[in-house]
Amino acid sequence: MMTSFIRPLTARTLLALTTSVVAAAALLASPAVLAQEFKIGYVNSDRMLRDAAPAKAAQAKLEVEFGKREKELNDAAARLKTAADKFEKEQVTLAESERGRRQRDLVEQERDLQRKRREFQEDLNQRKNEELSAVVERANRVIKQIFDSEKYDLILQDPVVFAGPRVDITDKVIKALNAAPAPTK
Repeated sequence: MMTSFIRPLTARTLLALTTSVVAAAALLASPAVLAQEFKIGYVNSDRMLRDAAPAKAAQAKLEVEFGKREKELNDAAARLKTAADKFEKEQVTLAESERGRRQRDLVEQERDLQRKRREFQEDLNQRKNEELSAVVERANRVIKQIFDSEKYDLILQDPVVFAGPRVDITDKVIKALNAAPAPTK
């Protein structure tokens, strides 16, 4: 029914990636760092936003909130298609004035449906962004807690080109998110 949360590749994420790579390279290139152990972690944001309980709850909340409206739009589209098909079959037998009136009605209904779909999509996108930002905020707090408690030197998030399972802490983050109580508003 509704698509999962998807993060588009933006200039902001490219800047974050570049900054992270440069910082990691600078730290790894220094002789002092090479002499001591460097603890790096990686979080797969897409997987976290797909698999964590708060993200699933946000998705379910959106489906409940927008499901009825989406069904109404789909029903209206089906009714409009039925009316358009009926008009196509009957137009040759209709009087000119009746044909013009019904054609104008169909055009008006189509415009109204398109307007309602745009409003629906805008409302859905706004709510999806609100829910997503709340989940991301919670995830960032959890990542910071893991960073502090397990004494990481660097934790990277998407986009990362390659990350081995040894540095992937996504499961830890998901487990902590699932265990953390939902914030009250």
